[in-house]
Amino acid sequence: MLPGALLSPAPSARQGEELRVQTVPGALMGAGDVIAQQLVERRGLREHHGKRTLRMVAIGCCFVGGFAPCFLGCFLAITGAVNGLSVEENWSKIQQDYVDALLTNYCIWPPVQIANFYFVPLSHRLAVVQCVAIVWNCYLSWKANRV
Repeated sequence: MLPGALLSPAPSARQGEELRVQTVPGALMGAGDVIAQQLVERRGLREHHGKRTLRMVAIGCCFVGGFAPCFLGCFLAITGAVNGLSVEENWSKIQQDYVDALLTNYCIWPPVQIANFYFVPLSHRLAVVQCVAIVWNCYLSWKANRV
């Protein structure tokens, strides 16, 4: 989408679809981070890192596109950078987490998509993917933000 497209007074149907394509991953990334902080890390509302959730939403809106190997490497690098890691710390974290995250991706998404296409009616497929995406984004948030 062109940067000025959101500023046009009457967005076309195509622009509306592009906006949804960008905001859904952001919302799912944000939901995954909230779940990671509250249910996995058990931070509680007082200790919740709102800026971390906003960073996950921004990364989801601006970057997520479904290309796992490239996405995961870039996601880990971007998350490390926005979390203030030095280049050396970031590279070390990527080396530590990349293969595990990629293998986990391949353990989750192909079976989900196979089951989704074979057993789930077309009208419910998106909902299935979005539900699994929340769990996946929770995992990514935890993986990228653990020390």
